[in-house]
Amino acid sequence: MGNRNGKATKSEYTSPDQPARFAEHKRTNNVRVLDIDKVYDPSSLKGKRVLVTGANRGIGLSLATELVAVGAKVIGTCRTTSKELDALGVDQIIEGIDVTDNDVATKLVAALKPTGPVDVLINNAGYFMVEVETVESMNFEEEMKMIDICAVGPLRISAAVVNAGLLTPNAKIAMITSQGGSISWREVQNPDGCDYGHHMSKAAANMGGKLLAQELKSKGITVTMLHPGFNKTDMTKKYEHIWEVEGAVDASIGAKRVVQEIGLMNIENTGKFINCEDGLEIPW
Repeated sequence: MGNRNGKATKSEYTSPDQPARFAEHKRTNNVRVLDIDKVYDPSSLKGKRVLVTGANRGIGLSLATELVAVGAKVIGTCRTTSKELDALGVDQIIEGIDVTDNDVATKLVAALKPTGPVDVLINNAGYFMVEVETVESMNFEEEMKMIDICAVGPLRISAAVVNAGLLTPNAKIAMITSQGGSISWREVQNPDGCDYGHHMSKAAANMGGKLLAQELKSKGITVTMLHPGFNKTDMTKKYEHIWEVEGAVDASIGAKRVVQEIGLMNIENTGKFINCEDGLEIPW
């Protein structure tokens, strides 16, 4: 693990070359990456009230599943629930929560107030355009949709709970973003460019999270941007041809990696951009 309390040195940053990064983890038998169960400690989340947006499928559903398993009191939000979420036994499901709705606070706050504040907010709801986007095939409507859901959406939800006093003292806000939001990594990970909306939305989400961290620090609220790693989900299926070489894992493993990093969040390391695969920082 890098120095999470200060500025990361070059050696404390994770590598942008994902195939090389995964190969190195295998060469050095990095158990943090290869077998998260050997270092996994979710104990700090037991009994905590955790709000997960987009909890009905994908990594959000996997996060809700894992959090229930470790004893957290989970509140899952979604536009429409799923049979999988219904079967989990979470404390509360709040349907009809659309993070693109400017009035989302009204419905969310009304549903949360009777049960009280939350200890952890996981801004997970996201959207990913399936088709590869090039300069010749730009889809501006889809770009704006991704930015609205992935970047502005978390601000709507965060503002709702903060302004309603629905975060406990020393609460945590985990922003599920992506290494795709690192501008300095584009030359390595996207040497030919493309996929404009996805990368712009994640970079904007990171900026929003960083500004939230700065503003909320005085309130004792920690905000961290988390790249959940490369997970095998419907959202990443267009990359299934590189799943194995880049170390993609089942979303259940990805969820444990995220929960591990949430447990490490504190006010001293607020505002960091962390790769949940190895626990190291990602440069902006």
